[in-house]
Amino acid sequence: MSNRNWFYASEGQQKGPLPEVQLRDLIARGTIRHDTLVWTEGMSGWQKAAEIPGLIPGAAPPPAFPQAGGPPVVASGGYSGGPLSIDFGIWEFTWRSIVFAIASAFVIPLPWMLVWYLKWLIPCVRVPGRPNLSFEGTAMAVVPWFFGAVVLFIAVRLLDIRVLDILIFLAEIALYWLFFKWVIANIASNGQPLGLSFVGTPWALIGWALLATISFITIIGWAWVYAAATRWFCRNIEGTRHEVIFNGSGLEFLWRVIVAAIGAAFIIPIPWVYRWIWRWLASQTVLVERGSQPGV
Repeated sequence: MSNRNWFYASEGQQKGPLPEVQLRDLIARGTIRHDTLVWTEGMSGWQKAAEIPGLIPGAAPPPAFPQAGGPPVVASGGYSGGPLSIDFGIWEFTWRSIVFAIASAFVIPLPWMLVWYLKWLIPCVRVPGRPNLSFEGTAMAVVPWFFGAVVLFIAVRLLDIRVLDILIFLAEIALYWLFFKWVIANIASNGQPLGLSFVGTPWALIGWALLATISFITIIGWAWVYAAATRWFCRNIEGTRHEVIFNGSGLEFLWRVIVAAIGAAFIIPIPWVYRWIWRWLASQTVLVERGSQPGV
């Protein structure tokens, strides 16, 4: 019997760690089924329980997965690690989003509400080889630059000098850039910081914002800009032996946003539409062993 600890996915949440003897007990009870995703140290990513040799009685043996220290599995096209996934309950998303929106309308509570929301949302994301994600950021880390931007916005509006609107634009970009860096740096797995960092420059972010604004003139061109900007964002996440690659295309962005806009117009489907979009975005975000991309 192995001494490894296991994790498994249930109702969109990661459960564990638990010893293999307990895992096999859950299998015997039917709590863990053939299609339940499981993970333990040494695996390149989450796999169905039936795909693990000897774990499910009578299951067909799949290709062996790598042991700790071994080379990662490389799928077709040179990818390894596998795609991300995200799942959350509709009701929980709905009430949390309503509370977040109401509290944020008062501006001052926004940093605290943002931390509260991220502490719920980040654990809903599953990353191959990184179980039990969590968000460890604190509101006080963002308070100085958030309220600094608020003061700047009020001052510019009071002066009513149109040319100063450029300061508002730059402040918004700076806020987004700091927000990206703060979120990525505070992601943890099993309570341990992952040591990730976002290294994209604020100047590049300004460029993407300008390009996105200009692209709306073409009616549909923004979708390709957003897809390219998302690829840029993912490429600039460092601190892991894997590269983060976004494979979604502009066309896929376009038709999904159109469908989402139509669904959101009926109000009630909004939570389902939101989850559908986020599931697609996660499925298109893949961990790739560095240097394994075609042409690299």
